[in-house]
Amino acid sequence: MPPATPPALPALSVSSHHVRAVLLAARRHGVDPAPLLARSGLPAELPARVPARRFGRLVGTLWRRLDDELIGFGEAPSRFGTFATMAELVVHGSRDLREALHRAQRFYGLLPAGPRFQLVEPAAPVGEFTDEAWIEFDVSGYDDPLRFGAETTVVVAQRFAGWLIGRRLGLRRVEFGYPEPRHAHEYALLFRAPCVFGAPRTAAVFDRADLDAPVCRDAAALHALLRRITTDVLVCRDDRGTRTVTTRVRHLIFAALPAGPVPPPEEIAYRLAISPQTLRRRLAAEGTSYQRLRDQVRRDHAIAALTRGSLSIEGLSQRLGFSEPSAFHRAFRRWTGSTPRAYQRQGDVREPEVGECGNEGAAGEPEAVGGLTAAVGRPAAASAGVSSGVPATVSAGLSCAVPAGGSASAAV
Repeated sequence: MPPATPPALPALSVSSHHVRAVLLAARRHGVDPAPLLARSGLPAELPARVPARRFGRLVGTLWRRLDDELIGFGEAPSRFGTFATMAELVVHGSRDLREALHRAQRFYGLLPAGPRFQLVEPAAPVGEFTDEAWIEFDVSGYDDPLRFGAETTVVVAQRFAGWLIGRRLGLRRVEFGYPEPRHAHEYALLFRAPCVFGAPRTAAVFDRADLDAPVCRDAAALHALLRRITTDVLVCRDDRGTRTVTTRVRHLIFAALPAGPVPPPEEIAYRLAISPQTLRRRLAAEGTSYQRLRDQVRRDHAIAALTRGSLSIEGLSQRLGFSEPSAFHRAFRRWTGSTPRAYQRQGDVREPEVGECGNEGAAGEPEAVGGLTAAVGRPAAASAGVSSGVPATVSAGLSCAVPAGGSASAAV
């Protein structure tokens, strides 16, 4: 008997803080936020969290309007397609992650917009060895009051690096050269690593041994990656294909939800053939817990169901394993700051169908994605995003597009 098809993951969600950051960028560049929200299927009165797909549409639309992958946060515009060119260069010319990061660093060093970063492998004292390395980012020139530019720069770097080597790049810690922001709780979802604020630098610190991992992607993989770029901005989807305990627990919870209820930790441990104590230890080592994963899955499943209107609130409460609707109401308010019914009313904006926004790509993707994908394989002169600052010998072999297990409005 063939194995059952794995259940599809419910639509993930993004904090409305990030939506407000994108809208701020729009206003500061003379773009009216109202049409952006309407085209993206987002309500004018934002709930605490919004579906990731709609947030992706918002970012992609603003990319096109501003012709800037940094949506105005950088020192200069980063022309639409710049990240694409870098990705093609890195995929086709790098043996391992170390070489890939050095190539990306040199590429962005040629451009006035940046973003600027460097790979650091610290020298150890004689007779000793240091087992960590980091990517250090210069975000001092960002005009970025809500920290969106800095956050996405670090997120993209981590996710693109992990995509290159075919597995998540685990971080030891992330350091930020600014005070702890009010939305700091979102950082745990973004990075799944300890975050240090008020540090002397902004850097993503990881195991030095990861730099020796071979680059295992090709043009076909890059082409597929590009098609998801905007949807995955600031959404924690970079663990696909890995076999961490966190990933396995999350999938077991997802798999249970269509029929409900969520299995308790003892059942999860049994299905993983480990003891409950071992399950707790392993999740703690990966920076999470059963309760946190359960709440994340419940939250995103609830948001997806309320957005679709596919279940009554009472039915959704039962499916998620709450003893009574009032308990679900309390939990949902804790997760989003809104009641389920109020959220349902706020989000009752019909999601645009493919083709109705205008500017759709040939494959039915929004132009922000379709245009990037179409750039793959074109002659360099026709690749709109290639900067004239790139030497002809480089741009002649590049005409690529951006990735998509990763992110967007900033690049590596």
